[in-house]
Amino acid sequence: MATVIIGIIVGLVIFLAARQLHKDKKKGKSLCGGKCSCCPNGCACHKE
Repeated sequence: MATVIIGIIVGLVIFLAARQLHKDKKKGKSLCGGKCSCCPNGCACHKE
């Protein structure tokens, strides 16, 4: 029974993290948390 409860908690945490990443991407926020101006892949993240 404990394994099922722990699995549900871990699944919920993963779901909430993925939902937050999706919301941030829709708002145009950087997913990596760094500064795009000094990132070598900055042009790949924000295609204009």
